[in-house]
Amino acid sequence: MAYHNELGNIGEQLAADYLLRNGFAILERNFVFDKAEIDIVAQKDDFLVVVEVKTRNSDYFGDPQDFVSKGKIKLLVKAANEYVVRNDLDMEVRFDIISVLKNKNIEKIEHFENAFYHF
Repeated sequence: MAYHNELGNIGEQLAADYLLRNGFAILERNFVFDKAEIDIVAQKDDFLVVVEVKTRNSDYFGDPQDFVSKGKIKLLVKAANEYVVRNDLDMEVRFDIISVLKNKNIEKIEHFENAFYHF
């Protein structure tokens, strides 16, 4: 497995552990629809929380959360819509980003709630 894939898996696990520690229920990981993937689908209170995890080993080129493009947002919304329809859910959807900066010297997790809106 390529290093960036391994780092991404580590970041997703750190994010899932963070969410669990903070009262979220993890409903699904790596939900795929068409060409769209949601890293983590979680629930907290009355919200379905769609979480995009961005992991980097350095912030030299910018903060991890800055790498969520408009195209990625469009795909996340598409996948979230399918998840809601497929599971016949009637709840508000929120889009969060969890930024993970991880290397041998640092492990930093930042959670951005309502990171973007789907309209």
